[in-house]
Amino acid sequence: MPNPSVPGPRSVPSAWWADAVVYQIYPRSFADGNGDGMGDLRGVLHRLPYLEELGVDAIWLSPFYKSPQADGGYDVADYRQVDPLFGTLADFDAMLQEAHRRGLKVIVDLVPNHTSDEHIWFQEALAAGPGSPERERYIFRDGKDDVPGSGDGRLAPNNWKSIFGGPAWSRLTEVDGSPGQWYLHLFDTRQPDLNWENPEVHEEMRSVLRFWLDRGADGFRVDVAHGLVKEAGLPDWDGAASMVEGTTGPHRESHLPGDAPHAHTDAEEPHRAVSPMYPPSPFFDQDGVHAIYRDWNRVLAEYGGDRMMVAEAWVEPAERLARYVRPDEMQQAFNFDFLLAGWDAERMAEAISASLAAAASVGSPCTWVLSNHDTVRHSTRFGLKDPTTFPKGIGAGDEQPDAALGLARARAATLVALALPGSAYLYQGEELGLPEHTTLPASARQDPTFFRTRGAEIGRDGCRVPLPWAEGEPGFGFSSGHSGQASEPWLPQPDSFGPLAADQQEGEEGSTLELYRDAIAFRSAHHLGQGTVRWTEEHAPDSGLLAFRNGDAIVVSNLGFASAPVPEGYSVALSSGPGPADDRAAMREVPVDCTVYLLPD
Repeated sequence: MPNPSVPGPRSVPSAWWADAVVYQIYPRSFADGNGDGMGDLRGVLHRLPYLEELGVDAIWLSPFYKSPQADGGYDVADYRQVDPLFGTLADFDAMLQEAHRRGLKVIVDLVPNHTSDEHIWFQEALAAGPGSPERERYIFRDGKDDVPGSGDGRLAPNNWKSIFGGPAWSRLTEVDGSPGQWYLHLFDTRQPDLNWENPEVHEEMRSVLRFWLDRGADGFRVDVAHGLVKEAGLPDWDGAASMVEGTTGPHRESHLPGDAPHAHTDAEEPHRAVSPMYPPSPFFDQDGVHAIYRDWNRVLAEYGGDRMMVAEAWVEPAERLARYVRPDEMQQAFNFDFLLAGWDAERMAEAISASLAAAASVGSPCTWVLSNHDTVRHSTRFGLKDPTTFPKGIGAGDEQPDAALGLARARAATLVALALPGSAYLYQGEELGLPEHTTLPASARQDPTFFRTRGAEIGRDGCRVPLPWAEGEPGFGFSSGHSGQASEPWLPQPDSFGPLAADQQEGEEGSTLELYRDAIAFRSAHHLGQGTVRWTEEHAPDSGLLAFRNGDAIVVSNLGFASAPVPEGYSVALSSGPGPADDRAAMREVPVDCTVYLLPD
């Protein structure tokens, strides 16, 4: 059972990000402004009124930089240019200016672990040859001898595996045609890892930060924030490559200093406990990453307006993740424990308690997220036979979800997330109740994971399908707002998207879109993002009921198998269920797979 009360975040009234609702935009799939079938910055500009009306405080843009698009833009060829697929720097400036005019902050994605193989630095490294300063910007190594003493270097420098499947090393053919060195790529072969032991890399990334801060960016989402530093000597490791460091559950322990938060040095970093079953990897969550973020914190401090960073760090346990958001490092880190809890009251309650306590220990607000561009949408995960599973994509040959059940649970879980203190991150389309596209043909798939694993992992294309804006238009209105003939969207949309299009939900009582608008408005009106969680006497996660107080509201989420009574003296102000608003006040029971917000009579 969770503690009856959980420490809340520190009060930072001037920091917009402390309790913000942030909407993630995956640019190629949000809105197409020029009719070529690919989402772009003009499309974002065109849809800003929609986001303003939704009630969010900020938008986070996944990469729109110049890129060969081997990994959806996370393979950056030029950090200071917009890829022509998405427009121009002028388009970015216009979009940002209009977002600011509407009161929306803008967060851009930063990808510091690796570049594209088409980045000028990597091209210079290939031309310069072994031992050159150009190669020192990346992680190049000589191979091991197949036969000791042979000098052939045929074997990779170590046994690391790529997160996307296959080996994490690729061997070059040198300019003279001879077999050459090996380079590290924790992800795709076209995403060589940068060498963060090189001061030139540090200086370049500081310059990139300043470039976007100077243009007015309000913050950065830092990709693979736990992966920049590798263990000295690059030792072999027999674990399975995964974005998640360590293990889930109680098997992993943490040893953290018990003193108050303070500015610190690397010498003070706590010892990492090693699980006897799953030792931590030598390429994730190394202590050296924290010096990088203390340095970046100082860069952001040069600018006004509470600029911020949020870490994508798949790190366990929560106490370990909290180290990324100590007062002199990042401002936020994604709370993946909550995302991974699934539709289970005990797991969700434990994730909430542990996350809030860990964040409070370093004086940081928490974050809450249920879906993003790397995960199967929670409206689909929660419709599986086991709604706590976390599949790496779903294909036509896999178990197909119960769409109605998944949507009901997704709506309920979202009301929980939006009622918690801290900030909430929404993934585009979840406000429409969009499901994962689980029947995409192999011919349409583009995720490198699918190809590197030869289809063993379906990959992330299913959650990246272009949004439906208007049911009766080609491509469900994805290319509306342009002039001329629209092309087919870059990924095919399922027929199920039609009834879920934004124009079909606009103003429709009980629609998921209107539920999100109402929940965000309730959160703002009752200052839930600045509040404190106190578990109520009625809550019993072991029987499927989750209930807590935050300010003047009580939140009751029924993840069990029988209806639960509404506490005496309270009435339902908002329900995730489908009933009309006029019936809420008369509700005396919380149905299964439903969350309600209660206010005193």
